[in-house]
Amino acid sequence: MPFAIEYRDLGLKEYKEAWDFQERIHASIVQEKQNVNKPPLCGSLIFCEHPHVFTLGKSGQVNNLLINDEFLKKIDASFYQSNRGGDITYHGPGQLVGYPIFDLEALKIGVKEYIHKIEEAIILTLEDYSIIAARLDGATGVWLDTGTNKTRKICAIGVRVSKAVTMHGFALNINTDLNYFSYINPCGFLDKGVSSMQKELGKVIDFGCVKENLKLKIAKVFSVEFI
Repeated sequence: MPFAIEYRDLGLKEYKEAWDFQERIHASIVQEKQNVNKPPLCGSLIFCEHPHVFTLGKSGQVNNLLINDEFLKKIDASFYQSNRGGDITYHGPGQLVGYPIFDLEALKIGVKEYIHKIEEAIILTLEDYSIIAARLDGATGVWLDTGTNKTRKICAIGVRVSKAVTMHGFALNINTDLNYFSYINPCGFLDKGVSSMQKELGKVIDFGCVKENLKLKIAKVFSVEFI
């Protein structure tokens, strides 16, 4: 029988508000794990979009943000130092951000397999739109044209795991304004570009359909059901 995962769609949500919301759910799941009289709560999946924001992972280099505070205000963007892994990335409207807060012990998987499954769900979703994506050796996320000089990222992944419970997650570029990536070295890379479903297919993509499709793929690869 699949594990039940609570699904929450926050719509457009400020980055810090979504981060605080994640922290509360994470703390709740960790606390529930200590209660032997209750069945384990396996987690939540949060979907949302963010207003323009750049976030830097705990091991990232701040000089990968190529603009100053004044220019941040000019482009209506904010900046946060995050406690996730990875370097710098951008979130904004038209990008589907997913925050799986999963108990890896209950799901009986490790961190490496968890990230692999997230990547797999996104690869399978893109395949439904005739976009062939893959993993890239030595880098997390989902990429296009790997092994060529046109390698570009379509989905970034950055996670944090504490008490075997995950936080943060992935950002899939659907109808994202890719101009904002020109203000950073995305994920610290100087030699690789970024793309979106809209750019690859040459048309605006139905955001809600991608969201539902990806939700189904996550349920499939993790053998869970959403409530």
